[in-house]
Amino acid sequence: MSDLLQNIEIETAPHPSVAVIWLHGLGADGNDFVPMVRELDLKGLPAIRFVFPHAKQIPVTINGGYVMRAWYDISVADLTRREDEGGLRDSQRDVEALIAREKARGIPASRIILAGFSQGCAMTLQTGLRHPEKLAGMLCLSGYLPLGDKAAHERTEESIDTPIFMAHGRQDPVVPFVRAEQSRDTLTGLGYTIEWHDYPMQHSLCFEEVQDISAWMKKVLA
Repeated sequence: MSDLLQNIEIETAPHPSVAVIWLHGLGADGNDFVPMVRELDLKGLPAIRFVFPHAKQIPVTINGGYVMRAWYDISVADLTRREDEGGLRDSQRDVEALIAREKARGIPASRIILAGFSQGCAMTLQTGLRHPEKLAGMLCLSGYLPLGDKAAHERTEESIDTPIFMAHGRQDPVVPFVRAEQSRDTLTGLGYTIEWHDYPMQHSLCFEEVQDISAWMKKVLA
């Protein structure tokens, strides 16, 4: 565990029985979604350990090679072209290590939610679809399904039972809305159960979305 990603941990009460591993977007870090702990309506839920990891710092091609926190490289604006498969799989191993740590601390996979925004959403799907156990859920915000052509033969049978929440802004200029719809349709075609939401916003979150996330968490953790 010596190479575990640096991360921020927040527990809503002692002895958590649920974990939420929340992955940030390109150029951000784990601090980005820490405020969500107080924004979400968690009344009635058991104690939760929120884990907000920091992605490694790598040069990002589309940003002129500037070094920043990223889960994988992006070469072109069209996110489906020239995908950084090696980077995606390296970060998948990093996320799997975080899941393994929660299991070692007594929280089963069935009580672990993987969550992510933008690149973090892509990593949630990259990891969750290939995880050998059912997770409590995948919370996918303003992102897309990476390596979509490989998902059908790489996803595990166990992951089919993991509920997925997908949300996207209809005016998103970073990850086009149609890309999110295509990802949703691909996942539905593979047999996943998707709770889909879209909102009149750009590449961000909104109050209604936070309410919908809270309701979904209460449902999957019931």
